Amino acid sequence: MSKSSARLRRGVAVAITVGTLTALLTAGPGWAAPASAPAALTAGSPRPSPPGPVVRAPTPGVARQLDAAVQRVMREANIPGVTVGIWTPGQPGYVRSFGVADKSTGRKMAPGMYMRIGSETKTFTVTALLQLADQKKVGLDDPIARYVGGVPNGHRITLRRLADMRSGLFNYSEDPAFFKALTSNPQRSFTPQQLLAYSFGHPVLFQPGQQFSYCNTNLVLLGLVVEKVSGQRLGDYIRQHILDPAGMTHTLLPNGDEFPTPHAQGYTTQTADGKEADSADWNPSWGWAAGAMISTLQDLRTWAPTVATGRFPDGRRMIGAAVQKQRLVTPRTGSFKGAGYGLGIFDVQGWIGHNGSLPGYESLTVYLPSTRTVLVALLNTDTDYRSQEPSTVLGEALTRIISPGHVYNLPVTRAG
Repeated sequence: MSKSSARLRRGVAVAITVGTLTALLTAGPGWAAPASAPAALTAGSPRPSPPGPVVRAPTPGVARQLDAAVQRVMREANIPGVTVGIWTPGQPGYVRSFGVADKSTGRKMAPGMYMRIGSETKTFTVTALLQLADQKKVGLDDPIARYVGGVPNGHRITLRRLADMRSGLFNYSEDPAFFKALTSNPQRSFTPQQLLAYSFGHPVLFQPGQQFSYCNTNLVLLGLVVEKVSGQRLGDYIRQHILDPAGMTHTLLPNGDEFPTPHAQGYTTQTADGKEADSADWNPSWGWAAGAMISTLQDLRTWAPTVATGRFPDGRRMIGAAVQKQRLVTPRTGSFKGAGYGLGIFDVQGWIGHNGSLPGYESLTVYLPSTRTVLVALLNTDTDYRSQEPSTVLGEALTRIISPGHVYNLPVTRAG
């Protein structure tokens, strides 16, 4: 498989990066698939955060260190533009934009811009599923075959195994025919059924629960479950039951290639010829429930504690306590001790949240419960730097300064 195709998988996937296309969406996580998680990590309370000093306040001196770190990463990784926000209750906030939103005009990056957030979309889709489970409209241990026909091994794969990336299904964004179709016409629209067809032509990779494998196919299936059970389009459900109650008025799941303004242009080399292109007008439908959403810095500031705690900003529960507890059980995804993935959410060295990657864009939205610190980073490129996603490189540089006991160092491995 080509390197570009592998990166598309990540993004649409992780970018545990979809939100890298393994994140095209990445959207997706980029760590290696693990063996079965130890029993101690598959049930019970979420893994406690590793010990470490409190988060450093963004005093003028610390702010200068953060500025220098961002600018260094931008130079080394050739990132056109970055916006960063860091907030801890009782401390001054740190909000900065660097570089350009549009390389052709020199328009500056700004904190209020809309950005594609790739695989962070997964946190919203899984939240919708968990709300329905909380209402007893679905069961997390229901087989997907109860809701969607034709799924390989569908009578054994549960909704839980789709949400925690342990289904064994093939990731459609890794299919060479999908990569060719996408890159030959990035403006084309894909239906969920077309995306699933790319996956279902492949045998299952393993039996449910045996391994971790970041997979956008899982989220497309969960999006269809939400639509079938709720009777609403996925974007409408997310807006009515998640975004509106949270006060997130600048976040959406687009129906097509719409992109509110002002937005940054996005720069990617995930193209048919490998040359850099501006992807702002590309249709993100291929990511749909796994990675097509759009948001802003301030809305993601709201989302970080909301998804991590299961409570809306006004204190109401978004998800019941028992279901939220299940969500935050994050078995390790491999041999790396500090990274685990739960139900549409990860824990990396105590930081709870998700990253995202779509051609031209990357994001990182995480929350440190011990200090209630929020970190959001938005970038207008998804081009890897030394085999790492630029959002990961940036997140590590920032957390080494503000939280040296909790350094966001998501490991990434490439396939193909």
